Amino acid sequence: MKLLRFLDQQGRICLGEPAGPRLARPLISAPGDPAVFAPHPVTIQTYLPPVEPPNIFAIGRNYREHVAETGARLPEAPLIFEKPTTALTGHETDIMLPEAAPNEVDFEAELAIVIGRIARRVPREKALDHVFGYTCANDVSARDCQRLDRQWTRAKGFDAFCPLGPWLVTADELQPDHLAIRSRLNGQLMQESSTSRMIFSCADLISYLSHQFTLLPNTVILTGTPEGVGFARRPPVFLRAGDRIEVEIEGIGTLSNVVRGSGAITA
Repeated sequence: MKLLRFLDQQGRICLGEPAGPRLARPLISAPGDPAVFAPHPVTIQTYLPPVEPPNIFAIGRNYREHVAETGARLPEAPLIFEKPTTALTGHETDIMLPEAAPNEVDFEAELAIVIGRIARRVPREKALDHVFGYTCANDVSARDCQRLDRQWTRAKGFDAFCPLGPWLVTADELQPDHLAIRSRLNGQLMQESSTSRMIFSCADLISYLSHQFTLLPNTVILTGTPEGVGFARRPPVFLRAGDRIEVEIEGIGTLSNVVRGSGAITA
């Protein structure tokens, strides 16, 4: 099942299933009951992130080829960092170039896990039982801040630096370890890989994280990006105002955002 959050034309926050370009059938069943959707679609005014997470955990250097292109060593354990929830934005909303660091903003196509029930010290073989679903993510990163700060909080935490969407696909419909993943910049293919190339699988990551922190429902885990990011290219390729960046994951769909200069965010 595909589920999305959106604002309708009256500005109300709705849950629903996609029913066409900028159309959705709102969920009308009560929480906990089998999902029932309205028979007639409504217009999506604004796409929202598919979930409202209490935390966003992210994993660095989790694809072998990406590790190689950065010149780093293969990690012995998952490399964890966090993105603030204020970085969230949805499908077809704007990625803003921050005033503090507009010049080296980069893209990272990632599979995002959404936790469905509390996970605490979960063994690997039971880890995927705690997943509600999966969505596309773009771990937008200001590389100059990353290089200057020598840690990643500021570089990856600016407003609108965590697009999610366009919707969530429930875990019963997806096998997460063999999905094609791509990014395109203005229609040009930039990244192309498979989640099978991850160093640590989705089950590995959930189990490992749950032994460090309690994972609450709706927690989002970004699972790392494959090779082809902008800063590793020669010459480097960074996002500029007017660019359209897309993240496509097999079985989910395509997350698309336009880049804007600093100023008011528009939908």
